[in-house]
Amino acid sequence: MVILGIDPGLAHTGWGVVETRGPICRARAYGCVTTTASEPIDLRLGRIYRKLREVIEKYGPTELAIESIYFGENTKSAIATAQARGAAIVACSTAGLSVGEYTPMQIKQAVVGTGAADKRQVMYMVRTVLELDHEPRPDHAADALAAAVCHANFTRTRSLEEARRVIA
Repeated sequence: MVILGIDPGLAHTGWGVVETRGPICRARAYGCVTTTASEPIDLRLGRIYRKLREVIEKYGPTELAIESIYFGENTKSAIATAQARGAAIVACSTAGLSVGEYTPMQIKQAVVGTGAADKRQVMYMVRTVLELDHEPRPDHAADALAAAVCHANFTRTRSLEEARRVIA
């Protein structure tokens, strides 16, 4: 299974492609789509869409793991993130990817073992789980890889539960 993980953001949308074979997860590629506040919103969202379509065409994922939006006190930031997330989902939907959505806490729990993990802990565990020789940078790309690993874990668990029901 090839999974595209996305950490959405208007200024920085992290992406990471992970391939799984059984319990083994390996990173195929990762990066970040960057836009600037001086650009019009339509160009920023268009760049996110186009870059993610390029990633999809190059690496051929069939699954999307995307972080849901955390609505804290900064509503303006949440709206911008929601717009970027929408552009990312449209890029993946038009390519036929199935979508898995996870909260930041679910992703941290799946990768680090605690939903209260900080950025450094996530980066360290992503490096360890994917057997990288370096910590993935920028942190948005590491978060995207973490979302993909989370999706791989949830998918594997769901498959095992379904197999157990068939046997029982």
